[in-house]
Amino acid sequence: MATKTYAGINIEVNDEGYMLDSSQWSKEVATEIAKDEGVELTDKHFEVLDYIRNKVANGETLTIRGINKSGVVDAKTFYQLFPGAPLKKATKIAGVSKPESCI
Repeated sequence: MATKTYAGINIEVNDEGYMLDSSQWSKEVATEIAKDEGVELTDKHFEVLDYIRNKVANGETLTIRGINKSGVVDAKTFYQLFPGAPLKKATKIAGVSKPESCI
């Protein structure tokens, strides 16, 4: 395990950079993680991040299909907001574990 400093807070992360304690997450922390991932966050990004955090808190599985059906964002926009590997990037920025569906 490693420690990264985001927004002045030392945060434990796993080998892939995902936060181990999601209670340390804040918008400021998310903004700094996003910079590392090459993403500049907007209000729409935070809507998606809040959706993801709520789903995970409720023990629900995350998929791109589920995000597409969320009413928050469609799949095309999701890929635009988090280019490359959208679910991986979005969950990392949201401070939650990488979904099992991501390799």
